[in-house]
Amino acid sequence: MISRYSPEAEFHTSEQCHILELHNSPLDEGCSIARARVEPGVTTQLHALHGTAERYVILTGEGQVSLGGRETLTVGELDVVTIAAGESQCITNIGEQDLVFLCVCTPRFRQENYVNLEP
Repeated sequence: MISRYSPEAEFHTSEQCHILELHNSPLDEGCSIARARVEPGVTTQLHALHGTAERYVILTGEGQVSLGGRETLTVGELDVVTIAAGESQCITNIGEQDLVFLCVCTPRFRQENYVNLEP
């Protein structure tokens, strides 16, 4: 299986970021990969993924990530953030350019597993 790169498929989400699904198929239930893009000064919606672990692989930019309500940590190029299934998460772009990262989900991301934690 090959999942083809289609940059025109990027969309803006209510989570306050732009998402491009790179690989998310029922033929590969074990994993999905998306590219996320967060504009400067933007914080994504506080959320969790029920039953799905996630990793952020930072490609470009600089951010501050908050996991599980603990302290906020600064992340940059090629840092990997591991997020346990059900753990609250959000990220803020603290740089002057877009913050771009891969979201690697196991098992694959399903919209019904997304939990909005905003008040």
